[in-house]
Amino acid sequence: MKWFIDQPVVLQALLATLFTWGVTALGAATVFFFKDIKKNVLNAMLGFAAGVMIAASFWSLLAPSISMAESIGQNAVVVAALGFLSGGLFLFLADKLIPHLHLGGKMSEAEGIKTSWQRSVLLVLAITLHNIPEGLAVGVAFGAVAKGTGDATLAGAIALAIGIGLQNFPEGAAVSIPLRREGMSRKKAFLYGQASGVVEPFMGVLGAVAVTMMEPILPFALAFAAGAMIYVVVEELIPEAHRGNDNLESDITTIGCMIGFTVMMILDVALG
Repeated sequence: MKWFIDQPVVLQALLATLFTWGVTALGAATVFFFKDIKKNVLNAMLGFAAGVMIAASFWSLLAPSISMAESIGQNAVVVAALGFLSGGLFLFLADKLIPHLHLGGKMSEAEGIKTSWQRSVLLVLAITLHNIPEGLAVGVAFGAVAKGTGDATLAGAIALAIGIGLQNFPEGAAVSIPLRREGMSRKKAFLYGQASGVVEPFMGVLGAVAVTMMEPILPFALAFAAGAMIYVVVEELIPEAHRGNDNLESDITTIGCMIGFTVMMILDVALG
């Protein structure tokens, strides 16, 4: 642990996001043991991921954003609101432009610019889209610790990385197992599943570098990451988890979300 603490912030962010990518790969590796996944299990996993992201958006991102803005003399309400909405707008535009296909969707339901890309590629891009704000959030959190403003702590940044990693496990499985079910080999399905998390180390390093070089944008960047994560939850995770559900399946999704939120809240409060 001391070795990690002594490292430069960019390296810390890189290592943390390599961890979150690694957990995505672990989730994708379940394809070597299962060919299918029950809908109840998938709903619970997606609900859990949504709960983690909602909790992280407030405890690890928005609250520190407001605190930091106040500590450096910015209008905390304006900065947090603009950052939050800008993060949502960024994901909205990416959603409209980047070709992708949500889990369980038909090829005719693919979003973004029309393309002839294969279904497998579009599925991976859908998960990759919402891994962008996750990687960015971790990088910005470590950058905030390096600048020493507001209430940011190294333990809090580590808690965020652990929380993001936990919810990446079901995401990896949610890509690889459906691809295996459609006839893809286990190895290829695994490679596609883990590939959805590759973007996180890149975004983590980018976020850490940006906020350490330009401290005034730090509160905005934290709120931006929060807005992007909430957009993903509302636009993709929750609707997908409730798609075609009966009452029991909806209950399972809701319970999963509540548990995910609680786990992330405990991590942030206990470690932060």
